[in-house]
Amino acid sequence: MVALDPRTHPYRADIAAKFLRGKVEAGRFVDGTLHEITAPSAALRREPSHEAPLDTEALMGERFIAYEFDGEGWAWGQLLGDGYVGYMAAEALGRPGTPPTHKVIARLTLGFPGPDIKLPPRAILPFGARLVVTRQSGSFAITEGGYYLPSKHLAPVDAATPDFVGVAEMFLGAPYLWGGKTAMGIDCSGLVQVALQAAGIVCPRDSDMQEQALGEPASITELRRGDLVFWKGHVAIARDPDTLLHANAYAMAVAIEPADEAIARIQAAGSDVTSVKRLG
Repeated sequence: MVALDPRTHPYRADIAAKFLRGKVEAGRFVDGTLHEITAPSAALRREPSHEAPLDTEALMGERFIAYEFDGEGWAWGQLLGDGYVGYMAAEALGRPGTPPTHKVIARLTLGFPGPDIKLPPRAILPFGARLVVTRQSGSFAITEGGYYLPSKHLAPVDAATPDFVGVAEMFLGAPYLWGGKTAMGIDCSGLVQVALQAAGIVCPRDSDMQEQALGEPASITELRRGDLVFWKGHVAIARDPDTLLHANAYAMAVAIEPADEAIARIQAAGSDVTSVKRLG
């Protein structure tokens, strides 16, 4: 059997997706069931425990194929968007409904129970969350789920921003969180993925996957806005020839840093730049 990456291939020793039959060994092969993320965001974890490491997050409106429900409140399966595999709390899942029509384009937005900003909000929705808008009421968009959202915080689901670096800059100051993908907490590759997806660019989740899949080689001495700088286990975005933007554990936040200082600091910690990639 060929070794496949378990991060993006749904198989374990006891169970695997049916489409992997003949490619992996497993006790049984099953068809999955399609579900939708109904929570504003949902953790995808390495093990079925709230104490397990956070591998990534799914956002409202994303689809998830569940291959197993364990009876303890956990579903094991795969996100359709980037293919990531892991365990998700079953309470975050619902039956797939109408395909989303709009997405959140503000760093965070509030979902109110009515057309009045003085009402206590029902939810905090992150950038990239997808919803079905049924109608407009003044400055509010009303969703299928009953949220009243500021219309200016939404865009059609297929809208693409021309400047993904500008999207990443919206997250300045957001706390660093391993596996995070929202302004409540985000990591380096999550920042790159969220920003590129907003620009309509397909992007895998982890930095090693991104380094392999994205762009063409470029020079660290001739950085341009939008170049991606990679180290082992880390990625940063060039804002211009002299500065980098990245979510990092040194600042414990999304921060802007002089490129030469960041490269020297990370090198002193034992890691050299492994590549620079330029997107088309």
